[in-house]
Amino acid sequence: MLRVNDDITIEDWELTESFTRSSGPGGQNVNKVSTAVELRFEAQRSPNLPAFVKTRLRKLAGRKWTLDGALILRVEDTRSQARNRDIARDRLKDLVLKATERPKRRIATKPTWGSQKRRLAAKAQRGEVKSLRGKVQTDD
Repeated sequence: MLRVNDDITIEDWELTESFTRSSGPGGQNVNKVSTAVELRFEAQRSPNLPAFVKTRLRKLAGRKWTLDGALILRVEDTRSQARNRDIARDRLKDLVLKATERPKRRIATKPTWGSQKRRLAAKAQRGEVKSLRGKVQTDD
């Protein structure tokens, strides 16, 4: 069982771990030992996640979210299988915690008078520079 916060816990049946050979450094050991961890979390079927957390989690996960509603995290940071498992679980916990936070609503503000004047002055200056790039007029 993975405890995310006081309200959300992830049961063991919702998590599936598979181990594969890792790429990267490791010498001869990398070809023999399966240290990379692929953690699969059945987020869509989880009874412990509220609906708004599921929708935000789907948005945060991006390509890690599968069509059948699972979240897949692959970790191959260290040479240790146990350490990679811990890292994968920590990343899942952080992702779910981030999904529980409600984003602040943006309050539209009006640009200040000074910023409007500076913007228009910069546009006029830029237009002047561009107009001077044209063909040279000769008075012959």
